[in-house]
Amino acid sequence: MHKNQLNDSVLVSNYISGNERSLEILIGRHKQRIYSFIYSKVLDRDISEDIFQDTFIKVINTLKKGNYNEEGKFLPWVMRIAHNLVIDHFRKDNRMPSFKNTDEFDIFSVLSDSSLNAEKALIKDQIHSDVRNLVEELPEDQKEVLMMRIYRDMSFKEISEQTGVSINTALGRMRYALINLRKVIEKNNIILTN
Repeated sequence: MHKNQLNDSVLVSNYISGNERSLEILIGRHKQRIYSFIYSKVLDRDISEDIFQDTFIKVINTLKKGNYNEEGKFLPWVMRIAHNLVIDHFRKDNRMPSFKNTDEFDIFSVLSDSSLNAEKALIKDQIHSDVRNLVEELPEDQKEVLMMRIYRDMSFKEISEQTGVSINTALGRMRYALINLRKVIEKNNIILTN
């Protein structure tokens, strides 16, 4: 069998066993998909290149330490690393909206591309898993917009078209969903993880 035809898990095992070329094949195989994902979030070629490099430095370090879990698929695992590094980039860059303990919420902070990372960080990555159950308690219209935006990566224009409400209404529902979530989080004393 030609090396390029080997599946990802065989290539990962070969690389861990000392075959450096296996990693080159893996990077070549997935570069476009991973780079495109990073670029779609940061919209800057230089920053995308940096994050892409950092992603594979982390991949190499994890594989060399023997911490890679074979149960997971290679590409989704690398995409998760890339996604976390994108969030780190926005956090360092102070571009993530700050969520203060008030009812005030800057509606424009959910308009830009970078805000999607903030919302994901808030709801998917940075909050105790209990919050996912709390989402179910939101009013149906707020939950619908929040699920479309966070879990399906839909734009507010797409949400507006699919639900038949104006973009402003969709934005308003997202705003109230986040406010309500924050109230529930505070009421339940759920600790946000750093």
